[in-house]
Amino acid sequence: MSELNAPQRDAVLHDAGPLLVFAGAGSGKTRVITYRVANLLAQGVPPYRILTVTFTNKAARELKERLTALAGEAIARDLWVGTFHSTCVRLLRRYHEAAGLSSHFVIYDDADQRALLNRLIKAAGLPDREYTPRLVLTRIQRKKQGGLEPHELTPTDAFDETMIELYAGYQGALRAADAVDFEDLLVLGTRLAESKGLAGEELRARFDHVLVDEFQDTNHIQYRLVRALAARTQNLCVVGDDDQSIYSWRGADVAHIRRFRKDFKDTTVVKLEQNYRSSANIVAVALGVIERAAQREPKRLFTEAQAGDPVVIHGTTDETEEARLVTLGVADELARGTPANQIAILYRTHAQSRVLENALRARNINYQMVGGTKFFDRAEVKDLLAYLRLIFNPRSDADLLRVVNTPARSIGAKTLDALMQLAREDSVSLYDAIGSPRAKAALTARAHTALTGFHELIAKLRSESARLPPDELAERVLEQSGYVEALTRLDTPEADARLENLRETVGSIREYLMESERLGEEPTLAAYLERVALIADVDGLAAEAPSVVMMTVHAAKGLEFDAVFLTGMEEGIFPYAGLDGDRDDLEEERRLAYVALTRARQRLTVTHASTRMLFGRTQARPPSQFLTDMPSEAIKERGSGRAMARYGGDGYGGHASDNYSDYDGGSGDDDYGASAPSWPRRGNLNALRARMHPQRTPSWAMPSGSPGAARASSGTSARPSMDTPRTRQGHEEPEEGRFVDREAFSDLPEDEAVAAWLREGRRVSHRRFGQGVVEQVTPGSPPKVRVDFGGGYGVRVVTANFLERS
Repeated sequence: MSELNAPQRDAVLHDAGPLLVFAGAGSGKTRVITYRVANLLAQGVPPYRILTVTFTNKAARELKERLTALAGEAIARDLWVGTFHSTCVRLLRRYHEAAGLSSHFVIYDDADQRALLNRLIKAAGLPDREYTPRLVLTRIQRKKQGGLEPHELTPTDAFDETMIELYAGYQGALRAADAVDFEDLLVLGTRLAESKGLAGEELRARFDHVLVDEFQDTNHIQYRLVRALAARTQNLCVVGDDDQSIYSWRGADVAHIRRFRKDFKDTTVVKLEQNYRSSANIVAVALGVIERAAQREPKRLFTEAQAGDPVVIHGTTDETEEARLVTLGVADELARGTPANQIAILYRTHAQSRVLENALRARNINYQMVGGTKFFDRAEVKDLLAYLRLIFNPRSDADLLRVVNTPARSIGAKTLDALMQLAREDSVSLYDAIGSPRAKAALTARAHTALTGFHELIAKLRSESARLPPDELAERVLEQSGYVEALTRLDTPEADARLENLRETVGSIREYLMESERLGEEPTLAAYLERVALIADVDGLAAEAPSVVMMTVHAAKGLEFDAVFLTGMEEGIFPYAGLDGDRDDLEEERRLAYVALTRARQRLTVTHASTRMLFGRTQARPPSQFLTDMPSEAIKERGSGRAMARYGGDGYGGHASDNYSDYDGGSGDDDYGASAPSWPRRGNLNALRARMHPQRTPSWAMPSGSPGAARASSGTSARPSMDTPRTRQGHEEPEEGRFVDREAFSDLPEDEAVAAWLREGRRVSHRRFGQGVVEQVTPGSPPKVRVDFGGGYGVRVVTANFLERS
C-alpha cells in the first residue's frame, strides 16, 4: 500500500457498493485494479467470486501476471480475468443449452461473417453494388450492439426491409451452423445474465465483486451485462476516463461513465489525476487540448515529473517531406540509444502510412505495423484453423466451404451449388448433406466420389481428435489432407514460406499447451480455437522486436513509448474531414488527439503538412485546430519556410535557417537540414488561433436547452429500423449536454435544409458513382454526405447537391 498515492488507496480500500474511478492517462489504473483485487482476496473473498473485465487480451494478460505475482499462482488461477468476449465465451460454454447452442459452437471471425453474408446476398439475387457484405455486416453489428433482434426492427422502406430480412437470414444461418459472431457472444451472454431461468439466477449469484476496466468504452450491451452480473450485490467497480472515449464508431457510449452515478445510487467517486508516465511538457500539451472539450468530468491531470524536452511541432511542405523528417527523427532516436520498439509513429488513418513506410525503407529502418495482415489471417493459417474447427463442429458450413477443395480435390462451383441446394432442401449442414442417401443422385459420380472422400477424412480425424492432443491433431490434419504434400510439390519460396507459417501455427498450439499446463488448466481444442478467434491486432505486437512501431492512434490506445511521432495534424486529417461537421464527432476527435499525445513518455514530435496527397488528390490543409490549444511554453515550433509561407510570413512561420540537428539529442542531417528553415520559437500558433477560430463553437452545435436541441431529442419512432443511429436505440443522453441530432436539419440555413431528406441508410444516386447508401451526413454549406457506392467506387464523401433520391 505504501506504493499508492492517496486517491489510489481510497479506490483500493473501498469496501462495498458501487465505485466509480476516473483514471487519467498514465495515472496507474492497472495498479489500482490489481491492488483492489488483491485487497479483496486479503479480506477473504474467494477468487472465483471476483470477476475483472478488460477490453484487450494484452490488458488481461498483464493484469493476471501482476495478480499472480501478488497473490500466488494457485489463487490467481481461480480468478475470473478476461475481456468481455472471452468472459462471455466461458459463460456460454457453461450454459450453452440455455443459450440455444451446443457445447461445440464455433466463433466466426470477420472473414467468415462476410463470406456467409455474400452467400445470402447471392442466394437472394440482390444487386451486389447496393448490398455489399461489408455494408450489411456493419448494419447488423450496430443493431446487435444495441441489443436489437430482427423482429424488433420496423422497416422504413424497401431497402430497410431487405436489410432486416438479411439480418434474420444471417442469424438463422449462424444458428444452423452452430456458430456465433463476436457480437453474439455479448448479446447471448447478456441475455443469459438477465434471464429469469436457472442459468440467469446462477450467473447473478456467481460473483460478489465485478470490476470493469476502460469503462468509457462500453457499448449498450456490455453495460447491460455488467449491470446484470452485479445486480445482486451492487459491488460494481468501474475504472475509466471520459477523456479517452474514442470508440463510438463501434458502439461505445461515453454517456455510460457520465451517468453511472444516476444508475447506481450512493456511488463513491475517486479521481486519479497524477500522471506517472509523461514529462511535464507532454502533460501540459495534452491537458491544453482536452480542457477545450465541451463536456467532460471536471478533473486536472498533473505530474511531478520534470519538464523534459519541449514538444516539437514541425510543419512541412507535403507528406513526402513529412515522412523524410519523421525518418530522420527516428534515426536520431536510434542513434541516441532509444530501443526501436520504444519509438512509435502514429497516424489518424491507414492511408497515411504508405509514404512513411517508403521513407523508413529508404533508410533501412526496420518497422512493424499494427493493423496490417495478422499472422492468423494468412490464407494457409486460416485453412488449418478451418480444418480444426470443422473437426470440432462439422455443422460449420463456412469452414467446410473453405477447405473442401483445399488442397484441390476437383470439387468445383457447380458441385458446391448442388450440395448447398440439397442441404437447403433437407435443412441439414453441408457435412450431413454429403453423407445423406440423396447425395449420390444429386451429384455427378465424380463429384460424389470426391466429396465422399473428404467426408471420410473429416470423420476419421473427428474420431482421432478424442485421443490426440491439439498439436498432434493439427499435424495429422496437414499430413492426411495432403496440404503439406501439395505445398512441397510446388517447391517455390512462397510455398516454403507458407509451410513455415503452418509450422509456426502448430508451434502456437504447443505454446498454448505449455501455458495451460503452467496454469493448471485442461488444454482443449475448443479453448485454443477461442483464443485464436479473440486475438486483436495489438496482441501481435512484439515487445522485444528490434523494430519501430507504426499504427493508427486508435490502435495505440493502452500503449506507451519513449518517443512518439504524431503525423498528419491538419484540418481534414486530424480532426478527420468526414467527421468535423458534427459536434459529438469533433469532441471525439479531440479525445483521440488527447490519447495520441499521452502515448509519449519522454519525447513527442507532432508534424503537419501544408499540402497532402490522399486518395489521388492533393489538397492544401491548414494545421489542426488542436495545435492552437497547446500552451506555447511547452512547445518548440519548427517548419520549412515553404510550408509556413502559406499561412503568412510573420503570422505563422518564418525564415531563419536551422538544421534538423536541433531535434533534441539528434545527430542531425546537414543535407536535409539545409532545406528546412525553422519557425521562430514562440508565438506563431497564437497568431494562427485567431485566424482558425474566430468563433470556436460552430453555429450549428446547439447547447442544451436551445429550441433546436429540444426538437432534435423528440420524435423518435416507437421501434427502431435498420438505419436508426446508435444514439437513438434507447440510449439516454446525459442531461448536462444534449446536442443536435444528426438527422435534425430544421435549424440549418435554407441552402442546407434542402438536404433534410438525407439520412443514414437512405439510398441515393450520383451521376458518376451510381447507386449508394448514405452512411453519414455532415452539416455544412452545403452538407457533406459519406456514401458507400460499393463495387469499384467504395465509400466516398460528396456534397449533397450532387445526390438524388434513388
